[in-house]
Amino acid sequence: MNWGVFEGLLSGVNKYSTAFGRVWLSVVFIFRLLVYLVAAERVWSDDHKDFDCNTQQPGCTNVCFDHFFPVSHIRLWALQLILVTCPSLLVIMHVAYREAREQRLRETKGDNYRCIYPNPGKKRGGLWWTYLLSLTFKASVDVVFLYIFFRFYRNYTLPRVVKCELPPCPNVVDCFISRPTEKNIFTLFMVVTTCICVVLNLIEATYLIGKR
Repeated sequence: MNWGVFEGLLSGVNKYSTAFGRVWLSVVFIFRLLVYLVAAERVWSDDHKDFDCNTQQPGCTNVCFDHFFPVSHIRLWALQLILVTCPSLLVIMHVAYREAREQRLRETKGDNYRCIYPNPGKKRGGLWWTYLLSLTFKASVDVVFLYIFFRFYRNYTLPRVVKCELPPCPNVVDCFISRPTEKNIFTLFMVVTTCICVVLNLIEATYLIGKR
């Protein structure tokens, strides 16, 4: 990862955000992205290798693992973080478009130039709508992924033992999940931080509408 480019993107998002947006960015970066990169990936690195079933029937363990883990937590969180952070980049792109348009008009008209955007980063007109839509999209993405996690993993928790009777398993077999307590702790932590981000997005949207 090019951390210089990443730092530039973060500073741009932070520059054009409200106070609530800066808090949201801090929560996403520190409590979601860093926890995901530093700890969560390692916790789920052995989920398939250490998923044990009390049978030697070929294929039974793979079928049961696929049934109880249709999509990995890690891959879902990665997709969620990508979709949540992309709308903030649209705001930066909109401001960059304003600045480029201002520059073209300045070069074309010369002395007859009339400033269209005295402050390109001020949330008025189209930029206000872009910012509001980005907040709505971010909150919607988090809510959708909370629902997906709840559907796949009831109550966001993993049991210590699961019973599987899918073919080619010869009968009902017991399967044991690797480190379920630790995974449950990280899952609940990510769920709580996601809920905090949704609340921050709604507060910021309300503030933006009220200020206008």
